[in-house]
Formats: sequence, C-alpha cells, structure tokens
Amino acid sequence: MRIHCKVVVIAVCFGVFLLLYFWGGNAADDPLLKEVGEEPQRQRQQEKKKKEEVVEEESSNSSPSPSELRRDVAAKFAGKSSAGVGVRPEEPRKERRGVNAKSKPRSNVAQPVSKRSRAEEFMHLAVVACGNRLDETLTMVKSALLFSIKKIKFHIFAEDPLAPQFEERLNQWPRGISAKFQFSIYPISFSVGNADEWKKLFKPCAAQRLFLPVILKDVDSLLYVDTDVLFLRPMDDIWSLLKSFNKTQLAAMAPEHEVPKIGWYSRFARHPFYGVTGVNSGVMLMNLTRIRSTLFKNSMIPSGLSWEDLLHPLYQKYKNHITWGDQDLLNIIFHYNPECLFIFPCQWNYRPDHCMYGSNCKGAEEEGVSILHGNRGVYHDDKQPAFKVVYDAIRDFPFEDNMFQSLFYPIQTKFLDTVNTLCGRIPQVFLKQIEKTMRKVFEDKVVRHVRPHK
Repeated sequence: MRIHCKVVVIAVCFGVFLLLYFWGGNAADDPLLKEVGEEPQRQRQQEKKKKEEVVEEESSNSSPSPSELRRDVAAKFAGKSSAGVGVRPEEPRKERRGVNAKSKPRSNVAQPVSKRSRAEEFMHLAVVACGNRLDETLTMVKSALLFSIKKIKFHIFAEDPLAPQFEERLNQWPRGISAKFQFSIYPISFSVGNADEWKKLFKPCAAQRLFLPVILKDVDSLLYVDTDVLFLRPMDDIWSLLKSFNKTQLAAMAPEHEVPKIGWYSRFARHPFYGVTGVNSGVMLMNLTRIRSTLFKNSMIPSGLSWEDLLHPLYQKYKNHITWGDQDLLNIIFHYNPECLFIFPCQWNYRPDHCMYGSNCKGAEEEGVSILHGNRGVYHDDKQPAFKVVYDAIRDFPFEDNMFQSLFYPIQTKFLDTVNTLCGRIPQVFLKQIEKTMRKVFEDKVVRHVRPHK
C-alpha cells in the first residue's frame, strides 16, 4: 500500500514538473517566434521606405517643366488619357504582336485622314458624247481601265438617247472591272448664251468641255479627253502631271503641231492663239479649283473676267473668225494668259498630224505613244490603218483574256500590213509604250503573286 502511494505521489510530482516545464518553455519561446515572424515584415517596410526616398530624390531632381505641367493639365481638362484619344494603353509585346496596324486606325483622330486618302484614290475623267459616239467612247473608257492603277470616276456628258445606253453597257462589264471605276451621266447643258448655238459649235456638243469647271463644282481636278482617244499607258501617269504645275498654271495641253511651217494655226488662224503653233484641246488636264478662282486677262475689259463670265462674250467677239470652235476659244484664252498653261509633250496627244507628214514627234519616237488621238475619223476608215489596228484590238479585247495573247500580239501581227503607210512605217512608236505597259501589268498581276515568299 505504501509502495503504491509512493508511486502515485512520484507520478503526480513528475506530471506537475512536466506541466511547469512545458508552460515555462512556451512562454520563453513566444518572443523568439514573434521576432522571427516579424523580421521579414520589418525588412519589407525598410525596403519600401528606401524606395520611396529614392523616388522622392529622383522626382526632385527631374521635376516637370511648366510647359509639361500645362500639357498634363490641358489633357486632364480635355478628358484625354496619356495614351491619346481612343487609344488603348500600352500592352505587352506578346499581346500586341498579332495586331495589324494597317487594318484599323490607332485612334479616332486618324479616321478622317483615312477617309480623305480613300477619296483621293479616284482620278476624274470627263468625256462628251453625242451622235454615234457610243462605241467609240466605251472603247476609250475601256482603254483607261485596262492599264490604270488607281480607280477612276468617269463623268460622261451625253445626249438623252445615249444616256440609258451608256448605263446599260457599263453595268454589263465584269465585276473585276466594275470595281475599278464609278461613273455619272450628265445631260448636255450650257450655263450661259444660246444652248443650240453652243451645241452646234464645231462638232456636236464639243463646246460642253468649256463648261466643265462650272458644272463639276465639287471636283478639284479633271482630265478631259475626246471620244477618239485611247490610253496606251496608265492614266495615273498623266494624272501625276498635276503635281508639276507651278503656282499660276491651271491647265495642261499639248501643242497643236511641232513644226510651225506646217501647223494650222501658224498658217491660217485669224484670231490670237497660244505660242507659235497653238494647242490641241483633245487631251486637257485641268485644276478646276484654280480655274474657278482665277480672273482671266482678255481683250475686252482690263479688270479680268471669271471663267464663266468670259466664255459667252469671247464667243460673241470671235465667232466669225474661229474654225475649230471651242479649241479656238481656248487658244484665245491662253494667248492672253500664257502663264496659266502647262505644256506636255506630243506623245500625250499623238495624232495623225504627227506621222502623216513625216515623223515629227520626237518624244513618241523615244518613249512610244502614251495617248493615241485618232482625230480625222481614222479609227473608222482606211486612211491611217495604223491607228485603226490599235482601236480595233482594244475594242474587241475580252476583258478577262490574257493581254499579251489577245491584245498585244494581234496589234503586232496586224501592224505588218501597215508598214507601207505613212504612219505604219514606224511601228515602234505605236508598240513601245503599250508593250511596256502590258509587261508591267503582267508582272504586277502574275509574277508578284507566284513569287515565293521569303
């Protein structure tokens, strides 16, 4: 019994001892554990404090200038973020790598610019068609579309019976071609004077070209061509000559002739004309905005007249002395205002006159014909078969055929039958530029697409 009690007492004492030991040990360990847990926190606080001191020091050394402060304040009041209007904040490179910058504008500010650039992609070409000129005009339009790079807006002035025929024929062209152009059809109209008198001046409706600056008030620049014109290179090339105008020039034409001794104006004209040989109005590049805002010197009043106010009195004064109608009136205008006219070389308005009296257009001999002008009706008779060969080939060419096979080779082959004629004896003049143009079209449309990507 005594032994049992002693064991119990010893066990109780030992338990009390262990209880006191663990209790005291935990109390002694608490500060150490707390210190270990707080140490990383103190270190983070100290590092944060040091960083704030460094930032404050740097900001004090590079404080923003007053102008920068004003820009920041202005941006805040304008409600703009530092990234700009409509622009998302800078993103990591990986996330932005797939963004196509060309496909969407970077900000709302860029959108009007893109709209203007799209509007400027269109070139403007005007033609006046009356009588039986439907097919001839459509062949001209076709030649412009075959080679041009930018889109074209056609302004077609036509007699009432022709208007629905133009619309029907143009709407039948393949989708790939129709995507390259737009067209508007206008009635024949004259803003001043007697309309019937203007309409019968020289060829039917030819005087309409004089009124283009008045009618097309929303068009800045324009290329006018006669219906018997064919493009043998992109219209873009002559359109680019607008950039060559100086501050006073507002229109461009080619000389009527290269040799004064055989030129019509230098021999027969009974009225003033431009330069030594006069100018031909079959191809006329115009800055309409400048024409509308210019006062033209003349022989009637000293103060000058606007384009619209000048036309009718000029006609009344010279109508008994002019032979070539509206072209004569243009020659008179630019005789008194020579600083307003830009002269481009004869290859941009190549006519039978340049070869039927011997070759006298050096530019065409060197570079080839750029624009073929088949006046004198040579597209429809056998007097100058070299001109007719080109016209027939373009008229009959199916839009979607191969140009070399179905356009250039027929022209080249049929030219062999014209080498004994006055204009056909220099075939390189007719073939050089069109071959160069079609080769470039082939390279752009075919070679570029089959070339392997690097």
